[in-house]
Amino acid sequence: MKKSVFVVVLGLLFSCGIKVPFDKTIQDKYSLSTEKALKKVQFYISETIILKKSEASGNQGTNEDGVLVSSSDKTEDRVIFPAYSKCIFDGFGDNQELLIRFEPGLAKTLKFSTRPAMPNGKYYIAPEAEGTNAGKITYGKDIFNFSGSGSGVYLMVVQKKLDRTKRKDRVVKGMKV
Repeated sequence: MKKSVFVVVLGLLFSCGIKVPFDKTIQDKYSLSTEKALKKVQFYISETIILKKSEASGNQGTNEDGVLVSSSDKTEDRVIFPAYSKCIFDGFGDNQELLIRFEPGLAKTLKFSTRPAMPNGKYYIAPEAEGTNAGKITYGKDIFNFSGSGSGVYLMVVQKKLDRTKRKDRVVKGMKV
């Protein structure tokens, strides 16, 4: 009885997968180049992403007693994606980026792509590359600055290795004259 409990516990310890960076090598190894195949994969992000958008307004003047008054209002919207958050593939972008979804909603995806200098490398978060919003991220209908580890956030997947061996033994007793 003790041996069977030990084997079950040992099996549970070694059956857990590890999170590894999702890169072109894994994509090729597991044939994950089509939308259908990528939609079956559970993705994670490597670090916390914080998207920030702020607006400030203010005015200056005097009150009825002649005192100079300055007032300002600032609103800040933040969207926080904690490290190792689960996410799914939603589609391909214009330049074959991976559009990754964390929640339902129109255009609520983040773009991840390989870096030009490392085409076989990891898929990093990809801010807008050109135009007036260069270096910013569009999420939903809004445009955000992003912080945290910045552009060092990459996609990860859980990789598990299962080795099964079936063995059939037969003991030969030999022959006698």
